[in-house]
Amino acid sequence: MPNVDELLQGARDAISVKRVFGDPIETEGVTIIPAAKVGGGGGGGGDSEDNGGGGFGIGAKPVGVYVIKDGDVSWRPAVDVNRIIAFTFVLGLVFAFRR
Repeated sequence: MPNVDELLQGARDAISVKRVFGDPIETEGVTIIPAAKVGGGGGGGGDSEDNGGGGFGIGAKPVGVYVIKDGDVSWRPAVDVNRIIAFTFVLGLVFAFRR
């Protein structure tokens, strides 16, 4: 069973710049660097009988890419289709109940 220090080191390794920025992709004179939003959390505890446990969770979602072309850098945000659909649905409900 891993100790607390090993769990914390695993958490540090999981949430690193390597998780936020992907490896650069180069093609036809253009470099693309993917970026993600990464978050995590953990916890643990025990009782007076030396029983205990812990856990850690991590999540990530794409947020966009940096595009480097001819020495210029631009940002292209990722399109979250689920968020657009949800927003459209809520907006439709608002207009439906306004009448």
